Formats: sequence, structure tokens, C-alpha cells
Amino acid sequence: MAVAQLNAPLCASPPVPAVGIRHINLPHNERFVVVGNHLAQHDKLSLTAIGLCVHIQSLRAGTRISIKKLAERFPEGEDRISGALNELERYGYLRRTRVRLPSGHLITTTESFNNPPAMRAGAPRQAAPACAPVREAPPPPPPGVERPVAEPTAPAEPVAPRPAPQQQLAAPARVPKPVPVPTGPVPAALLADLRRHDPRLLLSQRDIARLSPAVDAWLERGIAPDAVRRTLTAALPAGQLHHPAGLLRHRLTELLPPPLPVAAPSAPRPDPFQTCDGCDLAFRAPEPGLCGGCAEAYAATAAA
Repeated sequence: MAVAQLNAPLCASPPVPAVGIRHINLPHNERFVVVGNHLAQHDKLSLTAIGLCVHIQSLRAGTRISIKKLAERFPEGEDRISGALNELERYGYLRRTRVRLPSGHLITTTESFNNPPAMRAGAPRQAAPACAPVREAPPPPPPGVERPVAEPTAPAEPVAPRPAPQQQLAAPARVPKPVPVPTGPVPAALLADLRRHDPRLLLSQRDIARLSPAVDAWLERGIAPDAVRRTLTAALPAGQLHHPAGLLRHRLTELLPPPLPVAAPSAPRPDPFQTCDGCDLAFRAPEPGLCGGCAEAYAATAAA
């Protein structure tokens, strides 16, 4: 008998699961934003800051964002969102600027940068212009044929430049008028002058009117204006101040010194000692003269 042959194929080994993440990607045809690995794999930004930056880059231009609106949109609180915005501003992904409108109101403009590393490296250089094509010399004429000589042309008359129409003249640049500093009451002038010591302490007229009574309370308690200014500008927090008026109101309220205690009336000083002119005894009297006993004896003698 022949040797039995095994015809059944061997069982295939089970697939080994891949180690790590597997990407199952489908192309986006609409509603997508391109994010670089410099942001997605940033080694210093927090996950909150990276996710917030992606959300901001996905917004349309002109969309208004603020800490309160972002806190209403996401479960993170205002503190975490404020810290994430500061991170993005520190690493160049965001820039916030305070701008004063012609009406006097202050607004915050926000600029989002999708590729700060490329901006720090500088814009790529433009390619050099291509060289002008070289014209080949015309072939020589056949023998016996003279080359035609071109007649000299008269030089073209210079054309006078046409004056630009009046409506095309550029308007002169408008020079912004300096903002006047209030020079009225001491509290208003003191509050308006704080921006000279720290540009972040820029207050509107409404804020100055609301804070002036608190400054009056300091001045009524004998505090010098320079001392009030030092208290308001000393040891300010680093970074941008989002609510300078609230910070100043807190300091004026919480750091208000107590009034000076009323001095107790001093006790009257006793009269000095004097020497009696009659008995040479010491007695107290405002001026030299006779003591009480000698004065009575002198009065009785004079009456007799």
C-alpha cells in the first residue's frame, strides 16, 4: 500500500494585531481646515490650547470671539480658556490688540496665525526674473544683393506728462489728534495720568467717573496723591490686563487705610513754683508774689 498523503491545507495563522494607532482616513471634500503638525504635535502647548487653536482657525473671518463666548460654547471654564489663549499668544498662534475707535470706545482685535514657524523663518524669496531672449542676427544677403539701408528716423518728441485729474489726487494723511488728559479735579487727573506710568492702565471717561469717588475717600483721609498712585501701580500682574478698571476698583476698596485716630486732649500743666515775698515759702502761681496766707494777712492789715 502507498503511504497516505495529507491533502488538507495547513490552517492559516491568525492575524497579529497592529501595535499602536491605525489611521483610517477619508478625503474631505467640504467643511475642513488644514492643521500643521507644528500645532498638532506641539511639545509645549496644552491639549486645551491646541484644540482651541484648531477651533479658532476653523472659524470664518470676522467671527467675534471672546472668553465669555468660548466658555458658553465649550465645557471648559473662563480660567482655562483664558490660560489657553495666553499660551497661543505666547507661541505666536494668536495676537490680541486693544484699539481705540474714533468714538472713544476700546475694542480688542484678534489675529490668528496658522503657521508661526514659517513666519519666523521669513517669507520665501521670489524667483529671479527670466533672462530676455537673445535676438539672432539676420542671415547675410546673397552675393550681388545689397542690404537695404534703413532710413534714419527722427527722434520722438518728448510727451509732456498729463496732469492728474483733481479727483485722483491722494488725500493727505489724517494725523490723529492727541487725547487730552483731564486737568480738572485731582481724582480724575490722577486716574487719567496712570497710563503714563503703565500703558495697560488706560481708562475711559466712564471708568474715571466711577472710580473718582473711591479716590476722594483716600484723599479725605490725608493720603497724598503720590501715595495713591504708588498703591495703584505697584506690583501689577504680568501680561495683558483685560479689566484695568476692575483691578483699580479692587485696590481702592480693599487697601483703603483707616482714618487717623483723634488725638486725646492734653492735660493742663500746673503753675510753676514761686517764692513768697513775705515768708519765703514756695507756692504755685503763674507769677511771683505773695502766697495765700501772706496775701490774706496783708489784706487784713490794709483793711484795719
